[in-house]
Formats: sequence, structure tokens, C-alpha cells
Amino acid sequence: MGLDMELEAVLRAPEVYQAPYPSKVITLANGKKMVVREVSREDVPMLLEGVRPTLMIDRDYYDIVGARLYAELLGWYRYRVRNEYCIIGQIDGILVGIVNGRMMNADIGISLHTLAIDRGLRVGAHLFAAKMEHHIEYLGQKEVWITAESPIGFRRWMIEYGLEKQTDVQHELGGATSYRLSRELYFASKPRLVVGDRPVPKEYLDVAMQEIIVADEETITEKISGVTGR
Repeated sequence: MGLDMELEAVLRAPEVYQAPYPSKVITLANGKKMVVREVSREDVPMLLEGVRPTLMIDRDYYDIVGARLYAELLGWYRYRVRNEYCIIGQIDGILVGIVNGRMMNADIGISLHTLAIDRGLRVGAHLFAAKMEHHIEYLGQKEVWITAESPIGFRRWMIEYGLEKQTDVQHELGGATSYRLSRELYFASKPRLVVGDRPVPKEYLDVAMQEIIVADEETITEKISGVTGR
């Protein structure tokens, strides 16, 4: 057992302190309140339950996004990913979206994935904006590297933000073109893309913190693809 623990200490990725992301609440188009908050490594098993149904949904490349997000969250849970964080969206405690990223170093942030479970309310767009807010305003980074794995992601990130193409950089997610969000570009985009109110009213935050509720597989499949699950 002693040897196993010694090896585990070697295998675990080193980590640096990361400033916490302060929770906020966003009023969605349907009037519902979405609490956006950072979660801990201990919350990962429940998050995996919410991601798992997406692995079999090929619409808008949910399968590859879900598979990669699943692996990243599991890697974080098992201490195999360096400097990762995860932010979620909840409505009445129900998980409706997940975003994650990590710090490559003090200056450069890596945007990993954005997964909206409840579609049609710009949940993914709001959570992506929260992720950029975290990197630039709370982690204090100079830029964020971003890539897209789906057409909808390209429209939401690259086009809406007017991101700068990086011809000499390969994003760690693979061979797709890498783009860059600078501090200047973030603050220019912030007034129209970053929304939400702080502090979160106690009644909303208490519900969100009490439990992360994950819808059943059929409900998740229907919300994403518009068809009933198997």
C-alpha cells in the first residue's frame, strides 16, 4: 500500500491556487432563474450522470463533446488533469449546463468544453461567457485559447466574439483551428455577451447548493435532440 501511495503522488498532476468563481444568477428568456456557480471535484460523480446520456446523441456533435467532457471531468476527479475547474448552470437545482477549462499557466487559459443540456435558452452561450469571465476577471489571465468541435460552437464562440485566429498554435484538444480571446476583446464583448447578477438571492443559491439534480436519460435526450430516449 505504501508503494501505491508513493506512485500515486508521482502520477497526480500538480496544481496551483485558482481564485474561486463568484456565483451569479441569470434570468433566461423564459423568465426562469439560472444559478451559475463553480463546483468542486467531489461533485464530479453526479456531473458524470448528466453527461453520460449525451454520449449516444450525434446531433450537433454532442457525442464527441460529451465523451471528451466526460473524460476531462473524470481526469479531474482522479487528479490526472492539471489546474482544471468546472462551472455549472442550475434551474431549481436541476443541472442544465456544464463548462470546464483550465489554466495552462498564469497568463494563458484553455477553454475545454461547453455542454448545454436544456437547449433553446442560450444556456450554453451564457455559461461560455461565464467561463471567459472567470479566466479574464477572476483568474486574471491575459488570454484564452478556444477551439470548436461543432458548427453551433463555431457560431457561438468564434463569430459572436470575433475571436482572433491563431495560425501558429495548436489547441490541446486536437487539430481544429485555435482561436484567441484577449483581455481587450473580452472587455469589448462583455457589455453584450456577459450577463448576470450578484449576489445570488439566498433562496436560489440555497436550492442550487443543496443538491445537483440530474434529469433522467429520456428527459435529457428529449431536451437535446427533440426525440424521446430509448
